[in-house]
Amino acid sequence: MKTIGLIGGMSWESSVEYYRIINEEVKNRLGGLHSAKCLLYSVDFTEIERYQAEGDWESAGKSLGEVATSLENAGAEFIVICTNTMHKVIDYIEAKISIPVLHIADATANQIKKSNITTVGLLGTKYTMEQDFYKSRIESNGIRVLVPNDIEREMINKVIYEELCLGNIKQSSRDYYKEVIKNLVTNGAEGIILGCTEIGLLVKQEDSEVPLFDTTEIHAIESVNKALKYQVV
Repeated sequence: MKTIGLIGGMSWESSVEYYRIINEEVKNRLGGLHSAKCLLYSVDFTEIERYQAEGDWESAGKSLGEVATSLENAGAEFIVICTNTMHKVIDYIEAKISIPVLHIADATANQIKKSNITTVGLLGTKYTMEQDFYKSRIESNGIRVLVPNDIEREMINKVIYEELCLGNIKQSSRDYYKEVIKNLVTNGAEGIILGCTEIGLLVKQEDSEVPLFDTTEIHAIESVNKALKYQVV
C-alpha cells in the first residue's frame, strides 16, 4: 500500500470526508482491521482564502508547494489536494516535489466518460466556474462544460464560503442549488459536477434528476485505487 499525502484544511469540513471515504474504501477492499496509510497536512484556510481573494495565486502556490514538500519528506508517495479550486496552482506544487499529484479533474473526467455523458454542468467556487484551469481539463476529455449564470455563480460561491466551509447546512441553500441544477439540465446538462469538495455536504443524488459527480468521493476513491495499485484486491 502506498502512502497518500493529503493537503487538507480547505476547508477541513471536506477534509474530514476525504479521510473517512479513503479509510472506508480501504477497509471494504482489504477487510479486517485495514486502514489507509496516509499523511494529512491541514493548512489554515484563512491564509489561503486571503490569497484567493487578492488574486495572489503565486503566493498560494508557493505555500502549498511547501506543504507538499513536507509531505514528501515525511514519506508520502503521491499528493492529493483536497480541494478543486487550489488545483489552479498545481504547477507550483509539482515544481517543488518529485512525487506525482493526483489531479481531481482527471479523476472526475474519467468517471464522467464511464457514464457516456458528453455535456455536464459545473458547480463550484467562482474561481472554478469562471476560470479556465479546471474547465479546460474536463473539456480536454471531449466533455462540454456548462456553468450557471452570473447571479447564480455569485450565490453558489457565497453559500460555499459563508455556509458550507463553516459547517452550516441550510435547506434554503439546498433548494437554491436544486434550482440551479434544474436550469443547467434545461440548458443541456446530462450530469452535474459538484466541483467544490464541500457541495456534497449539501446536495445529494436525490436532489437531482441527472447523475451527480461528487468530486470529493471520486477523488478519494481514486486515491485508494492509486495507493493499492500493486495490491491484489
